[in-house]
Amino acid sequence: MNDNVEDLDIDDTDDINDPEKPHHERFRILVCIDGSDESYRGLRYAAKIAKGEDVDIVLCYVRPVDQGLRTGGLQMDVARGNMLDWGLELPGITYLKKGRDLLMELGNLRDDWEEKAIHTDISGTSLGDNKIDYTAKSGKKIVLKLKVARDVVTGIMDQWELGHYDLIIIGASARWSGKGLKGFFDPAVAEKVAIHAPCSVLVARDLEIGHGHLLCTDGSEAASDMIRKDAYIASLCECPISLLAVAPDVESETDAKKHVNNARKLLDDLDVNVVETLTRVGNAVEEIVETGPDYSLIVLADGGKNGLERFFVGSVALKVMQTAHNSVMVVR
Repeated sequence: MNDNVEDLDIDDTDDINDPEKPHHERFRILVCIDGSDESYRGLRYAAKIAKGEDVDIVLCYVRPVDQGLRTGGLQMDVARGNMLDWGLELPGITYLKKGRDLLMELGNLRDDWEEKAIHTDISGTSLGDNKIDYTAKSGKKIVLKLKVARDVVTGIMDQWELGHYDLIIIGASARWSGKGLKGFFDPAVAEKVAIHAPCSVLVARDLEIGHGHLLCTDGSEAASDMIRKDAYIASLCECPISLLAVAPDVESETDAKKHVNNARKLLDDLDVNVVETLTRVGNAVEEIVETGPDYSLIVLADGGKNGLERFFVGSVALKVMQTAHNSVMVVR
């Protein structure tokens, strides 16, 4: 893996002109890394989803423009070729290396994949954007991306514009490190990404593999669409599915049972097994948050509002994401 390409202004999209690998047939995951344990738990989950040949992972670290470089006075013209060979203590390089090594350990990346190192000049910074593409003979891709932006949220949104991902995974840890430095991806950053991203967003919080997905339905069209999309994701990672509906009062409990039964029928028609169906009575956010810790993920449909409306009005999905004790995926 040693093929270097310099100064190419390209993005991370697949070659949509390749008839054997049409863009819409590949599932693309953007994993945002900040060096925290939570971000690597998110990467492990992405690795489990991406075991198949038609799922790609882009591992991204966003470096704010004003972040110190700690280069020891060396010139930034070394920022050409393979960024993993720079030998500089640039923020993010160590984190991306650790992510690459984890993917190799998990079997998602192998030494025999083709490697290309790519640099893109960015106005206002000597570092620019840098990435390494690893491509298997099957066309499957793993990408390491060191991206420059004015702030982390802007960088993640800009990266979505380049790749049009199906899923963004971002850690929500607010823990302080031993050096007293807070990770970029604190809850405020994760919340902004979840509000504004056009695709599904998984906010990783104490994410553990193997406990299944809790799909929350209210019988709406958006919930049915969420169920179909998560059925695909759950099948990729071989995750069991449970269904939950919450009735606001006892009189509405019959409707809640109808919602979970209809959801189960939808999954049956897709040949997806449902482990259990649950109904609760009370405040939807409180009941979902209380039930959630028994599962790897709480999965909810987006309310259908745009980012600005989500920010000012809020939604059940957003409120659950803000208050849940475990990981939450908002499906769009």
